[in-house]
Amino acid sequence: MTDVIDLGEYGEEFRRDPHQVYAMLRKSGPVHRVRLPVPDEHHVTWLIVGYEEARAALTDPRLAKDGSRIGMTFLDEELIGRHLLTVDPPHHTRLRGLVTRAFTMRRVEELRPRVQQITDELLDAMLPLGRADLVDSLSYPLPITVICELLGVPELDRAEFRKLSTETVAPTSSGSEHEAFVRLAAYLGDLIEDKRCAGPSGDLLSDLIRTTAEDGDRLSPQELRGMAFILLIAGHETTVNLLTSGIHALLTHPDQLAALRADRTLLDGAIEEMLRYEGPVENGTFRFAAEPLDIAGTAIGKGDPVMVGLTAADRDGDRFPAPDRFDIRRDARGHLAFGHGIHYCLGAPLARLEARTAIRTLLERAPGLALDGPPGDWLPGMLMRGMRALPVRW
Repeated sequence: MTDVIDLGEYGEEFRRDPHQVYAMLRKSGPVHRVRLPVPDEHHVTWLIVGYEEARAALTDPRLAKDGSRIGMTFLDEELIGRHLLTVDPPHHTRLRGLVTRAFTMRRVEELRPRVQQITDELLDAMLPLGRADLVDSLSYPLPITVICELLGVPELDRAEFRKLSTETVAPTSSGSEHEAFVRLAAYLGDLIEDKRCAGPSGDLLSDLIRTTAEDGDRLSPQELRGMAFILLIAGHETTVNLLTSGIHALLTHPDQLAALRADRTLLDGAIEEMLRYEGPVENGTFRFAAEPLDIAGTAIGKGDPVMVGLTAADRDGDRFPAPDRFDIRRDARGHLAFGHGIHYCLGAPLARLEARTAIRTLLERAPGLALDGPPGDWLPGMLMRGMRALPVRW
């Protein structure tokens, strides 16, 4: 019987800085049996912390995303609907094909002027203050505004939506997570029905309702709700953390900040290094062994849950030398921050566009940007990696 490592025993320090624990685990092997520090639950899963093993696992068809294959379901499936992260081929192939008919690279590129306009408006409001919480002033409102406009979501009570959204990806308790899913499911169901009745309006959600494949296939009401959920949540939560952690990395590495200020052509590479160094998703959502398999000499039993450590893999020194050094000149290509394989993040081009626009504009307009105190708490759980607040001044 493999020993189970209780990650909860590392306490609050593990949430603040899990990299030391992952490095310690990697020294004794790329795959470990761990108990997750999840509120009100005692999940035991296999955790992959090595880069090559993680990359291979992300494309291994024996590791299923569809929990129903082993008799399991999750809150998002039960209350909202199946989506790209809870299905396998051929269902996944069908869903992704329908979505990519509407969510094209051209559509993302057409957002560039609007992303710049929103960024400028947010900085116009923020900069005269002299100091602010970057999360509240820029990192959160930019991506939530972009994704809501893209999907055609009417202006929401942003504070309430932020609370519900964050609770689904970084739950503070099982009860609050359940309530958040129930309320989001009701909202999205009403929104889709309103758009169906209103007719075509040119936004992404309206287009998804009417998208038809060559064989006449369309998304069902439940699939539409699941797709709206994953696009809304994944479409902004990840970018919030990318912007916040990326700026935090620059401000805590003044030599790298100075290099970027001196040469803005380093920006694209800097964003890839931000993604590698402190990616917005700590671990991929659960996979399940559809059959017995071996990963790096470790026997995984049929039905066992497996978690792929994206953050851990991107700090593997065998793939990225001196992995704990933040170096914007590093060739960070190949990082796993957006995943790999068929489940590679659909919104990665949009996240990169928003990060490139926001970080470049912020550095241009706030030459004296600096930290204004310690960052806020890190998000709970092991899915998202990000801070609740980042005080800055200029």
